[in-house]
Amino acid sequence: MVRTSLPTRWLLRVLAVAYVFFLVAWPVGLLVRRTFEGGFANLADALADPQVTGALNLTLVVAFYAVVINLVFGVTIAVLLVRYEFPGKRVLSALIDLPLSVSPVVVGLALLLVYNGRDGFLGSALEENGVQVIFSSPGMIMATCFVALPLIIREVVPVLHEIGDDQEQAARSLGANARQTFWRITLPSIKWAVVYGVVLSLARSIGEFGAVKIVSGNITGRTQTATLVVEAKYQNFQQPEAYAVSFLLVMVSVACLVAVAILRPQREQ
Repeated sequence: MVRTSLPTRWLLRVLAVAYVFFLVAWPVGLLVRRTFEGGFANLADALADPQVTGALNLTLVVAFYAVVINLVFGVTIAVLLVRYEFPGKRVLSALIDLPLSVSPVVVGLALLLVYNGRDGFLGSALEENGVQVIFSSPGMIMATCFVALPLIIREVVPVLHEIGDDQEQAARSLGANARQTFWRITLPSIKWAVVYGVVLSLARSIGEFGAVKIVSGNITGRTQTATLVVEAKYQNFQQPEAYAVSFLLVMVSVACLVAVAILRPQREQ
């Protein structure tokens, strides 16, 4: 442990608090203040707007399917990376981090090039069979899955490394099959990593903007999510409703984090 003087420790604490305050607390606080400047009127007006309620419903649907898909594939890929050796393992691990380093707008454009019905690589064939991806919910879910893909995997992989595979080998030696070993040994050991990954994936999915804007077409009442409504309301000089929708999005993420923080000690005790 590195020993530092008392003034140095206080200076580091002040710098850390100031950094978080100016970057997070102050902007969010101003957002809350603007939302409730006239009491609950801004929030009530936003929730009474069909454009807003439709966008919130669509956001929840897209986020739900994206989180479920990433949960299934995220845990599967994490187990695959940690418990098995196969050719291309390092390439797969590197590709998982790609969404963290690529702009979401680039992701949306790439999906557009592949699945656009007019000149996309697969889009025309899919539309001939009655499947529309771009400017529809499937494309929005795909874009959201892409940007949130690493969050569950990167939460689960370190825990799998930490717990090792001794208990899993013991279970298999006693006659348990792969499914029984996963549900009774592996999953209980990584449950909190999975929960945190799901929470982060949910928050990322709800707040996605760039990729969804490209693949959705931002069609009012059809493919407009909550983040796109915030942009539309703000640009149309309806700032109070934009603040209210932004506040709702922030509160969803905060509620998820608080719920996990409250439930975790109770479950562990």
